[in-house]
Amino acid sequence: MSNAITKTNFQFEGQTSLYVGKVRDVYTIADKYMVMVATDRISAFDVVLPKGIPFKGQVLNQIASKFLDATADICPNWKIACPDPMVTVGRKCEPYAVEMIVRGYLSGSAWRDYKAGAREICGVPLPEGMREHQRFERPIVTPTTKAEIGEHDQNISGADIVAQGIVSAEEYAKLEEYALALFERGSQMAAERGLILVDTKYEFGKIDGEITLMDEIHTPDSSRYFYADTYEELFREGKQQRQLSKEFVREWLMANGFQGREGEVVPEMTDEFVQSVTDRYVELYEHIAGEEFVKGDSADRLEVMEANIKNMLARL
Repeated sequence: MSNAITKTNFQFEGQTSLYVGKVRDVYTIADKYMVMVATDRISAFDVVLPKGIPFKGQVLNQIASKFLDATADICPNWKIACPDPMVTVGRKCEPYAVEMIVRGYLSGSAWRDYKAGAREICGVPLPEGMREHQRFERPIVTPTTKAEIGEHDQNISGADIVAQGIVSAEEYAKLEEYALALFERGSQMAAERGLILVDTKYEFGKIDGEITLMDEIHTPDSSRYFYADTYEELFREGKQQRQLSKEFVREWLMANGFQGREGEVVPEMTDEFVQSVTDRYVELYEHIAGEEFVKGDSADRLEVMEANIKNMLARL
């Protein structure tokens, strides 16, 4: 197995802070720029798993970069450049304390809630008689609050977001508008590659008072994809969909008795399982990007990454 990069500890000129998230290491430079390193860490149920997934960070970063470029006409985004396969450098945003989740199908946690009896998600009513992976009449927005590490994101309605003063009514309406437009573009691009964008999340912030798309978009960590050519048949027969997403990791954890609850232990991640996860991520990249994935693999990856970032920062 190639070594996964699960930690960085760089020191850059003008660096004012380092935030270590579930997956990303985010360096703030001069309180103006962000250096976001997509590591090979993997999380599920808001828990960082004990082993990294080789090349996962590169896949996430390169897919996000492509979609940021492809949606820049819809709304402003934070990206300036990608100086390294695992790194994006961009403008610092003041983040909103919510994540905008858009769902085109009843899948994942939404299906688990529905199956348990819920007929409303984040203030959006759902009809009786729906089946797993059924397409909604139109995409729905189901926001969550943004949790700290070790805590779970919480579903919240748009009305409550406004009522609690988290986001103003005018800005929330714009966030929904942007999220739905981004989802439509992502769905179109996925369809061109024989995939269905099932659901995804977007994070927004503000730069000089302007709403700005930040973080990653349309990656397998933030999104779920189905294969389009088998969707109808599998849905009709009540079978599980062929999908490219992180959901299979969640399903593997649940099958082995782990859902992130107190007292539960993460099952052993064998080399074979880790390799299978890498293969899934590479497969999704090649489907979405329509090109072969070229592994940025070398013995001195961290040294090369640091040099690439320093060269980029010197040009800002």
